[in-house]
Amino acid sequence: MSVVVVTGGIGSGKSSVCRMMYERGWTAQYDADARVKALYVEDNGLLASIEEALDCVLRDGNGVFQPRLLAQRIFSDKDALATVESLVFPALIEDFEKFKRRNAGEEVIVFESATILEKPQFDGLPDIVVLVDAPLELRASRASSRDGADIEAVRSRMASQPLMNRLSQGETDPRVDFAICNDGTPAELADKVEELMSNIHKQFIKK
Repeated sequence: MSVVVVTGGIGSGKSSVCRMMYERGWTAQYDADARVKALYVEDNGLLASIEEALDCVLRDGNGVFQPRLLAQRIFSDKDALATVESLVFPALIEDFEKFKRRNAGEEVIVFESATILEKPQFDGLPDIVVLVDAPLELRASRASSRDGADIEAVRSRMASQPLMNRLSQGETDPRVDFAICNDGTPAELADKVEELMSNIHKQFIKK
């Protein structure tokens, strides 16, 4: 089994790439960002630990987790964010290990994450890293149209992904094994995904 990480900044199209991989046979897919949101709800122990560490309540009167309260607590507070990550990331890694065991017969597991390269806690997890990228302004325009959000609000969100933005501006990262520039049509992206999957298979064979 090999773990293929697909990463990219806001509006890059990484989810589209993952969907195309799924349609072409790589069906064991783990969406890290979605699983983090799910763990807040599913893992009462995790949420309780976060509340204790931050000394605040993150649920409503019925005991239901309120993401808005967490976002407000960690906004512009790097120490609080680091505290949350120190609790969430080990839980996420454990959750992923369970996912791997449930999919032990698969040749490839796709791990989708927007921030994995910016979080050292995940060093060593990927066998292959695929970067999905596009020019910064194209990414911002896509995200604005997709989310119905003001373009400046999107740019503000993008500012939280400094490494992804630097990569979009031409910086390289030695951890990236393959890159897809998603600056064309869906059909062109599909062709690039098929070529990428073929090249990754060839690399597996060499190993």
